[in-house]
Amino acid sequence: MKTLASYVAANDGLAYVTPTERFTWRDYDELSTAWAGALSGLGLASGERVAVQLPDGPAVHAAFLAIQKAGLVTVGIGHRAGPKEVDHLLALTGARVTISDARTDGTLVVDGRTLAPEPAAPWPDVDPEALWLLNSTSGTTGLPKCVMHNQRRWFYFHELAAEAGNFQADEVFLSALPAPFGFGIWTAHVSPTMLGVPTVVVDRFDADAVLDLIEQERVTVLCCVSTQFIMLLNAQAERPRDLSSLRSMFTGGEAVPYERAAEFEEVTGAPVLQFYGSNETGALSRTTHRDTREHRLRTAGQVIPEMQVRLLDPESGADVVGRGQPACKGPACCLGYWGDEAANAKLYTPDGWMLMGDIVEIDDDGYLRVVGRTSDFIIRGGKNISAPAVEEEVGTHPAVAMVAAVAAPDPIFGERVCVYVEARGPVTLDDLTSHLAARGVSKEWWPEHLVVLDALPRSSGGKVAKGELRDDARRRFSSG
Repeated sequence: MKTLASYVAANDGLAYVTPTERFTWRDYDELSTAWAGALSGLGLASGERVAVQLPDGPAVHAAFLAIQKAGLVTVGIGHRAGPKEVDHLLALTGARVTISDARTDGTLVVDGRTLAPEPAAPWPDVDPEALWLLNSTSGTTGLPKCVMHNQRRWFYFHELAAEAGNFQADEVFLSALPAPFGFGIWTAHVSPTMLGVPTVVVDRFDADAVLDLIEQERVTVLCCVSTQFIMLLNAQAERPRDLSSLRSMFTGGEAVPYERAAEFEEVTGAPVLQFYGSNETGALSRTTHRDTREHRLRTAGQVIPEMQVRLLDPESGADVVGRGQPACKGPACCLGYWGDEAANAKLYTPDGWMLMGDIVEIDDDGYLRVVGRTSDFIIRGGKNISAPAVEEEVGTHPAVAMVAAVAAPDPIFGERVCVYVEARGPVTLDDLTSHLAARGVSKEWWPEHLVVLDALPRSSGGKVAKGELRDDARRRFSSG
């Protein structure tokens, strides 16, 4: 089986396009090889970890490929991750060095030192089944866990995507997703490479800039979370562009809003497609270009046979039919969590099936619908935010006696973080966010709504009645 490095070396033409740069497959191959030589000069043993924290652009992909060529393992860290999260991921993975700056002019900064690119040299063969990438995923408590990936699972995912989207040889991708995470990996690092087609990337999402690029570069495959395509629709309404080149739009990571997704299809003529899965499971179901609009936008598509999806009772773990917690075992699954036996014990059933944190229904035709969650997550703009982790951090503020975090509905981001607080003294939202910033907490975890109560509601068992708070948040913050 070929590796990503082999595909890059064999491709011709443009690889990445930015608002200011055009980066060819030859540039990609030569720069990643030179950087691989520089990394090899650090004396790292095969399989050791190299952390990468870079903005999106051609350089982050060249850095990932350089690490592969050097026989090392990439630790992908989100560019916006806060110091506390970064320190945790470095300690958890044992990353020996960190690439903190890399540019297509050849600049490579590792642990604050600029490395000189080495002459091109052959790289060792890499087993597509071997550990290739570690990236973070939100845990239900505490700091992120690290998911282990090999290349083979993403090659399989590409096959699913290519068939679902009916990809052609002349596709032009635009990926608005951060490179280190699963959605960004397949849409900007794997599928375009296997097809040998260009990808348009931006260092940060701006709806107007993305629409301009779709028009200028004649993008055919757009990849973004629901929050982003809603922002694109709003910006398109204000200043229309020619989006007729679009053939498909892949979204996911959060619920797809039917009305806005249908509007996107009407405006662009491109079907809205999605996968249901996670960073860990890859994909359990998918919609395709063959599905009706009702199936595309009101379900998460048909279950993928090779993923052997089964439904379990979330309490007893017994197999059930029709409605339950999904578990799977198949070629899209990850290799588990790095260095976290307790987390792996929760990820897998006792007989080795990988669990999702949702409750779903599967109809007689195999179409899957998500109807609830077993995990305490807030999904903001496609990113899972652990409510208990937010509570732990907010609870360190001296004015906070008790805190509960829930999702507040939002027309753009789907959900925002709302905290309900029993206070010891005066406290404002600015007080909380300044406190979290001083603690190095990633900005995605910062609450965006604060409600101060004399006392948080309790259930009969004495626990905070989060159901009441969720209902209250829906009433307070629903736009309708």
